[in-house]
Amino acid sequence: MTALLRRHALALIAVLAVVAGTAAVLTSPGSQSPLDRAVARLAALEGRGADPDGVRFGVQLDWQVDSPGRFAQRAGIKAVVYGEFVEFPIRSEVRGWLGEKSAEVGAAGGVLMLTVEPNGGLGTVTDAGLAGLTAALRSWNEAGTPVLVRFAHEMNGSWYAWAQQPTRYVATFRRVAAAVHAAPASAILWSPNEGGSYPYVGGQHAARPGTADYAALDTNHDGRITQRDDPYAPYYPGDAAVDWVGLSLYHFGRSYPWGANVVPEPGKFAAKLTGTFDGGNGDERPVPDFYDRYARRTGKPLAISETSALYNTGRAGTGASDLQIKQAWLRQVFAPDVPTRFPRLRLINWFEQEKDERDVPSSRVDWTITRDPQVLYAFRRDLPPWLVLG
Repeated sequence: MTALLRRHALALIAVLAVVAGTAAVLTSPGSQSPLDRAVARLAALEGRGADPDGVRFGVQLDWQVDSPGRFAQRAGIKAVVYGEFVEFPIRSEVRGWLGEKSAEVGAAGGVLMLTVEPNGGLGTVTDAGLAGLTAALRSWNEAGTPVLVRFAHEMNGSWYAWAQQPTRYVATFRRVAAAVHAAPASAILWSPNEGGSYPYVGGQHAARPGTADYAALDTNHDGRITQRDDPYAPYYPGDAAVDWVGLSLYHFGRSYPWGANVVPEPGKFAAKLTGTFDGGNGDERPVPDFYDRYARRTGKPLAISETSALYNTGRAGTGASDLQIKQAWLRQVFAPDVPTRFPRLRLINWFEQEKDERDVPSSRVDWTITRDPQVLYAFRRDLPPWLVLG
């Protein structure tokens, strides 16, 4: 089934469920099969169900120490989407562990956002591996958990083994999309990094001059890859393969090298999404309008696949506080006009982890909103009425 036909079929299921009244799939949870519930949840997330309005809230958890239940206990709220990373191909022992996590998400009434990482390079995406992915998705869907698959994210960066290889990436994404679409309640998300600092010079996997990849990424044909080249278009797999579009969109600071604790510039979130942000320091310049090109024109649902604001714990006590930084960013991400400015926005996924960052040496970055009581209080107080919780 093609992606277009599949989306029409899911939309028809959602519409019929609403029309059918007391017997409806969406309105009679007790009479639904687990798969029906998964299909309905995915339709609702994409804006095709009984509640087409509102932006859903998600969290990217560290599943080694966290869970939907622990997050809800800390935060006092439930998310709709819960994110996890997995290496591809998915090993059998990992698949069992993922099945347990998928069941937790399903029991919480949520959607699993599974970021699939071919850490060995795009050549590790084999037919056998894709068949295994389809089988896993089907089993989780049939058990009641819908899955949004984010394949090889931030491919326009220079820090992953699948990065800056546009021709091979596009062909591989289309194969993965076909495998995802073979599962009844799964969809695929195309999600580059926001292009403000493109082409991210100096990364291990940056395209090299003289190669076919370098030529493909030189979109203005001046013989170089610079900020004047399009950071998105060479990597887009096409409307038929893509169900969702998204961006990793963070406040990392004001200038490179990153690591200073500084409050986000006013209007930064919306400006990065529309390609109008200029940090004024030469590191970031206006880029193509991601929202207009890939969400508004295509009609596809948009995810902010990862977001947060950097607080460097190694510099605690210098610069702005965790509360000042996170509160300023939260008030931009959850501003009152966000759903009207960006009506295709369906998901905001907060990166709820503490981790070491390669660009912030010898320091641990706290991206969370629930670990500091003051930040959590500010988050809860400023939750907008348009944000849909679990």
